[in-house]
Amino acid sequence: MPRALWIPAGLALALVVLPVAGLLARADWARLPELLTSAAALNALRLSLVTAALSTVACVLLGTPLAVVLARSAGRGVRVLRAVVLLPLVLPPVVGGLALLFLLGRNGFLGYLLDVVAGVRVPFTTAAVVIAQTFVAMPFLVVSLEGALRGSGDRFERVAATLGARPWTVFRRVTVPLLLPALGSGAVLSFARALGEFGATITFAGSLQDVTRTLPLAVYNQAETDVDSAIALALLLVVVAVLVIVVARPRALEGIR
Repeated sequence: MPRALWIPAGLALALVVLPVAGLLARADWARLPELLTSAAALNALRLSLVTAALSTVACVLLGTPLAVVLARSAGRGVRVLRAVVLLPLVLPPVVGGLALLFLLGRNGFLGYLLDVVAGVRVPFTTAAVVIAQTFVAMPFLVVSLEGALRGSGDRFERVAATLGARPWTVFRRVTVPLLLPALGSGAVLSFARALGEFGATITFAGSLQDVTRTLPLAVYNQAETDVDSAIALALLLVVVAVLVIVVARPRALEGIR
């Protein structure tokens, strides 16, 4: 490895580490236990973990078939579809929140139908948090799975098909095992992204205590009134995110066999 790479690598690492170090230096360590065990902090943490877990399940259930379709299809239409699927990666989250609000809000065409037919209002509920998190996190799973499928090729699936296996059997017995390592990494990335989601959530779900105020929203809310509390919550979010990535990340991604 060229030694010259250590310079930009060190700068990149510093860009990530130093802001976190700034939080550590500014934190009020004497009040930290009190701030982290407050009812508001614990409720925000619980809500974040629950909604992130639910959105990750939604990403897996919906994103896996979508990734298979994108990886195993060809044509111009697939390119357009892929661009649409990856749109949440480049859109500002607040724009995604507005789009969801105008779709599922009371004045949105789908939200109006839900309100009139079933009496269901989605915005500013916990369900809205899950939907917003799924919207921004699903592309991470789709990218991981599609890349894995394209990298592995379709020769095993073709062999299974020539041996008489039905399409659903090929998917269950061949495609899914090929997806498992990438599925683990994609689910972890989706969970971490959902855990830190802010813009789409506050726009579509609001910031209601014990209902939609996740940990990122609690940090924002406390930053306006109690900076020490905001820093404590931010550190808690950093710790949880690091634990999720380090503990849940598949060993294969680390190059460990």
